[in-house]
Amino acid sequence: MRSIRPILTATGVAAALALTATACGGGDDKAAAPAADSSSASTAAPASSGADAAAGVADALKRHGVDLAKWKSGQWKNWDKDKWLRDAKDFANPVIKGLWKPDRMKTAKDPQKTMAYGDSSGDQNVTDPEPAPVKAQEEKRPYHRYAAPVGKVFFDSPEGSMVCSGTVVKDPEHPGKSNLVWTAGHCVHAGGKGGWYRNIMFVPSYNDQGKSVAQLRNAQPQEVAPYGDYWADWAMTSNAWIKDGGPAGGQGAAYDYALLHVKPENGGKSLEETVGNALTVDFNAPAPSGISAMGAWGYPAAPPFNGQLMNKCVDRPGRLSVGPGTPAMWRIGCTMTGGSSGGGWFIAGPDGKSELVSNTSIGPVTSGWLAGPRLGQGAEQLYRAMSDRYANQ
Repeated sequence: MRSIRPILTATGVAAALALTATACGGGDDKAAAPAADSSSASTAAPASSGADAAAGVADALKRHGVDLAKWKSGQWKNWDKDKWLRDAKDFANPVIKGLWKPDRMKTAKDPQKTMAYGDSSGDQNVTDPEPAPVKAQEEKRPYHRYAAPVGKVFFDSPEGSMVCSGTVVKDPEHPGKSNLVWTAGHCVHAGGKGGWYRNIMFVPSYNDQGKSVAQLRNAQPQEVAPYGDYWADWAMTSNAWIKDGGPAGGQGAAYDYALLHVKPENGGKSLEETVGNALTVDFNAPAPSGISAMGAWGYPAAPPFNGQLMNKCVDRPGRLSVGPGTPAMWRIGCTMTGGSSGGGWFIAGPDGKSELVSNTSIGPVTSGWLAGPRLGQGAEQLYRAMSDRYANQ
């Protein structure tokens, strides 16, 4: 059975993210989806809302001997092993109003260790030649006009305040009113030797006008975060990342994806209604040979970038294997660095609009290319579980 899909040109993928543009192209076979990875994170009881949700967070912390009031007063800075929540069911991320001030956002570091290139000595039959570097290009401004679903993910780790990238994606249970953000697993959980990061928050269209570092010194909060701050009230990543993820990606790199459900710090409409767009997630993308171009978006923060500007790369994808028994990852040439982690990768969908097919996961310390997980059944299970969790709210 042949399935015809549009193939995105290098210029078309950039245009497709614009709210008013569409992509065009030819067709090719759709490859079989990666095998089920049995890696979707376990889910807890259905979500509650309002006071019940706040009580649920307090109870989750209390089970681990943590008082909510003390947590908000600074106890969250205690990273002792017995206080670092690790299991999928134990995620807790209380809103601390005013914590992420513009200056704190600007000084958040890139998680460069997680961008270090790990061992790729696995099955070379599914590793294509290393791509030539593709120079990252700055996105047109204002960002909300050309790449509205893209933003920055902020979080605290034992090493300090960190930053990644993320993408607003559609919620099947809430058409037109999604509060879901796709990012990387290593932007929410430390993997095999750690637990959930804290104070996880999403800022869509960060620095919307693309102001310089000097200009941002005196910028108003609405210039830095034009749509406000959206705190994660739940996060899911793959069991494989929780078990095997590490500073260089490790065996968990092929499953290095995560999904956030967020809510506005100061109340208001859904994330999708606020930014005006959310992207479809494709869990059955074609094989690399069937895609002429794939685009990655994000906010690179490691030198020579400073984390304040949105960038993008477009290249024909190849394959990278990080170990035997794991699915081959996507790989493209791209000079973006740490901070772009978690940023979405896009191709054209059947309707010509961009679909998310991956996120930035690993790359060499010297930059030049990036790799991201192929999203198969495990990722789709995680996505459906998150949507179902909030279906009645």
